[in-house]
Amino acid sequence: MKFGVVIFPGSNCDEDIIYTLERLTGEPVVKLWHKDHDLQGVDFIVLPGGFSFGDYLRSGAIARFSPIMTEVIKFAENGGYLLGICNGFQVLTEAGLLPGALLHNENRKFICRNIYLKAETSNSMLTSQIDPQRALKIPVAHGEGNYFADADVLQELKDNDQILFRYCDESGLVTDDANPNGSLENIAGVCNKNRNVFGLMPHPERAADALLANEDGLAIFESILSLVKA
Repeated sequence: MKFGVVIFPGSNCDEDIIYTLERLTGEPVVKLWHKDHDLQGVDFIVLPGGFSFGDYLRSGAIARFSPIMTEVIKFAENGGYLLGICNGFQVLTEAGLLPGALLHNENRKFICRNIYLKAETSNSMLTSQIDPQRALKIPVAHGEGNYFADADVLQELKDNDQILFRYCDESGLVTDDANPNGSLENIAGVCNKNRNVFGLMPHPERAADALLANEDGLAIFESILSLVKA
């Protein structure tokens, strides 16, 4: 499998995810500049975290109109795997590839710290190998991570098993106190109906190396890798 990482002006987690994918999968990883039209034959695309176009107007709103996004949208509509992390998640909601929106954090402050989350389903490429009772310690770093969807969209997410992760406490309990940003029902990640497009606010690539004293993020990459090998 060949991975591609899209780089927008303001992306700052591209090298983190490239390093993690190369080290863990041993598969080729290519950089895709936001003005490119050629996806270079990739099988899996990642939109990394950062501040695309300085988060002007609204996080992800300008990046969504980058030339490469025309091809990325076609790629996803044709069944290609697509993951947006943090700012990448924001880009995917702006592009209409994922339901809902990411609003300003409830406390109106930028949050940068470790949080806990747990998998809500095993029926996805990101969660298939994760123990649903396990609380994963993963860093967050965002100012607009407050996930919102109207009542109809929320019910659809539940009916279709599209909620991937919820924020929880260290023991795995989903509580208001464990919610770092005010996200609706503690939602930390979702997928589309076809289960090939994924959005996640926390940064698993920042918790996937012993040098960082935290390897909980490996569980997400191991799920991806298990299906890559299959």
